Parts: sequence; structure tokens; C-alpha cells
Amino acid sequence: MFLNIICVSDGQTYVSVPSLGCDFGFRRGIMEYFYGLFLALSLGLMTSISPCPLATNIAAISYISKNLNTKSVFISGLLYTIGRMSAYVLVSFIILFGVSNNVTLSNFLQEKIIVYIGPVLIIAGGFLLDFLTLNFGMNSKINFKKFGIMTEFIFGFLFALSFCPVSAALFFLNLIPLCIKNNSIIAYPLFYGIGTAIPVLIFSIVLSYSTKLLSKVFNKITIIEKYIRKVFGAVLIITGIYLTVVYTFELL
Repeated sequence: MFLNIICVSDGQTYVSVPSLGCDFGFRRGIMEYFYGLFLALSLGLMTSISPCPLATNIAAISYISKNLNTKSVFISGLLYTIGRMSAYVLVSFIILFGVSNNVTLSNFLQEKIIVYIGPVLIIAGGFLLDFLTLNFGMNSKINFKKFGIMTEFIFGFLFALSFCPVSAALFFLNLIPLCIKNNSIIAYPLFYGIGTAIPVLIFSIVLSYSTKLLSKVFNKITIIEKYIRKVFGAVLIITGIYLTVVYTFELL
């Protein structure tokens, strides 16, 4: 609500009208910040259904589902999410701290990175649509049981650091420039981490109520996930083509 301030001096009445431009600028800044939070969450969700993070999330769900105490299942999922969030915040802090002390790198990420985002998004979309594939041999076994309740946290932290082409593109070429643009070192990486762990959180909540319900939900989401991944893949490729044409080749 805008208030007019009326001052009376020497029989004259003066009306002071607040600056609409400043208020509009403030509101626009707030809207951009919250829109950035939504983008960070969306990037995290897209990451969660990309090949490598999807595999790690399924592995986490399998491990958590072995817990016979349903009351602690939700806590396990929450610890896994916090682990992923902590890893992304740490990596973001290290990168952004280095950027703040390197003017050349900072200018590159803010002004020149857009030139490379388009081609990278096309490649990332190719992985989501299974046009491109990578095979990783991950047969090593590590005994995490000795870490007790912190096992899920460690899983989340380590899995978050296992970047593959899609997750690396979404994190380093999309989230990090977004953090720099809106000067957000913690909030955006936190929301990104939540987005990457949403599948595990959902299954943890469902599992804490009913194991039978979990199997039904898991089967349905497995079917839906294929279509969601294709949609996101198509969106990434279309966006990548547009950015490549406009910023990389400067044809428009």
C-alpha cells in the first residue's frame, strides 16, 4: 500500500508520492530470486531422472527399503537428501569463492558461458533420450554399515559428487551461473539438492506408511519416468538448439 506524506509549511501543502520505480525494482528483484529458486529445484529434478543420478537414487531406495523399522525410513531418506544438499553447497561454495577472487573467470561465467550452454544441453538431452550412452563399471563393494545412522548421509554426499555428463552440464553450466547472477551461494544449491533427492524422499515417505503401497507407486513411477525423461530430453535439445543458433553461431 502506498502512502502520501502531506507536509504543511507557510500555508502551503506539499504532497510527497513514494517512488514507484524503486518499489517495482524491489519487487522485481524478489520475483527473480524466487523464480531462481524454482529453476534450481527444476534443474535438480531434471538431474534426478538423468541416467547416473537415477541409478544412484534407485540404489539408495533399495538400501533404505531394507530397513525393517518403518519409522526410521523417513529419517534415512531425509539424511540422504541432506547429504546431497551438503555436497552441492560445498562444491558451489568452493567454485563461487574461487570465482569471486578471479575477475577473468567471473566475467567468463557471466558473459561467455552462454556460448557453450547450447551445445552442452543438446548433448545432455541426447543422453536423456538414450541417443547417447555411457557405461561405467561400478562393481566395487564398500561396507558402509559401520557408519551407522550416518550411512544414508554419506550415500547422499558421495552420490551427489558422482557427476555424469548430464548432471555435470545441469550443475556447472546452469546452476552455477544462476547462483552467480542472483548472488546465491547456499539457497540455490540447497533447492537443487532437494530436487535431485525428490524421488528418494517420496519413496521414503510412502515406505514409512506401507511397503505394499511402495511397490505399486514404484511400478507406476517407473512407467511415468520414461515419459518424463523423454519430455525433459526434448526440452533440453530444443533449448540447446535455440541457444546454439542465437548465442553460439549468432545467426539470429
